[in-house]
Amino acid sequence: MAEQRRIDDSRKEIDRLDDEILTLLNERSRHVIAIGKAKRQADPNALLHTPGREAAIVERLWRQNSGPFPNEAIRPVYREIMSASLSLEGMQTVAYLGPPATFTHLAALGKFGQSAQYVPVSGIKEVFDEVERGRALYGVVPIENSTEGVVNYTLDLFIDSNLTIYGEVMQEISHHLMSKSERIEDVATIYSHPHALAQCRNWLETNMPNVPAAETPSTSRAAERCAAEPGAAAIASDLAAHVYGLHILKSRIEDNVNNFTRFLVLCQHASDPTGKEKTTVMFSVKDKAGALYDALRPFASNGINMTKLESRPSRRKAWEYIFFVDFEGHVNEERIRRTLEELKSRCLFLKILGSYPMHT
Repeated sequence: MAEQRRIDDSRKEIDRLDDEILTLLNERSRHVIAIGKAKRQADPNALLHTPGREAAIVERLWRQNSGPFPNEAIRPVYREIMSASLSLEGMQTVAYLGPPATFTHLAALGKFGQSAQYVPVSGIKEVFDEVERGRALYGVVPIENSTEGVVNYTLDLFIDSNLTIYGEVMQEISHHLMSKSERIEDVATIYSHPHALAQCRNWLETNMPNVPAAETPSTSRAAERCAAEPGAAAIASDLAAHVYGLHILKSRIEDNVNNFTRFLVLCQHASDPTGKEKTTVMFSVKDKAGALYDALRPFASNGINMTKLESRPSRRKAWEYIFFVDFEGHVNEERIRRTLEELKSRCLFLKILGSYPMHT
């Protein structure tokens, strides 16, 4: 009886605290609405999403947290609070590679929360188009995987696009084998995106060597297809299993347990500086010995940390290449401006794709 009284008393206290939290959330929302109105009055085209402010809020709460509520839970909780708050200021439309429950969808949810309006499209180019035509404020596209490397098609689209990189998201990728059937022995065909099949190659060869695999435009398309096809299985996310009513036959079949994909957030506008930026540029150099080495020297001489270098054919002239570089820092910093001026003087052309907050 004494234990039950303690439980009842604690539950009453939790109810009281929940009522207080709800009151405070509504009070917070009124201030958010006031900020949105002030932003619109100052600039009708102002972006309401401010990743720097969101990062500052989470970091401040991390420092102040004395427990026992875990620090790692603060970000997802406040992501949803801020997502709901933004929806009060104005709908945040986000285009992504669909259908629902793709890993791109998961990355977008991780960035913008459940309250944003999500626009699934059929391809990466269509994500660019939605943002370029103003039908979506933001777009989310995959750029590289820790196992399979860069998504070349995304890089190629930046060559002719005027969109800016607004942010990045690192999404852990866990692949699950799923089917309408509850028995793995019933699987006659496995569907998935080519990257997912490649990331599970060793598991498939070891455990299902005689089952043919077929490629689909996305992991969610695979789940959607096998939901209507007896004897079919899909490799997709656990969210896809939930959305399409499938049984997970085997969890986490990816060959590399440290399997992450980096996604970029596209926008027509630049994001505000936060103090922890990454910048991406593209450039081309003359076809001569030492040209690339000469172009990259300013990064070393100015103490700039390059985090990535990729090359792609220019598609305009045979054997002419465009180089993509990620490096730490913001274009407004003096040392970055100096580096880019030196780089420009050594290149055929230089294009800044964006300075944006690094994923933390």
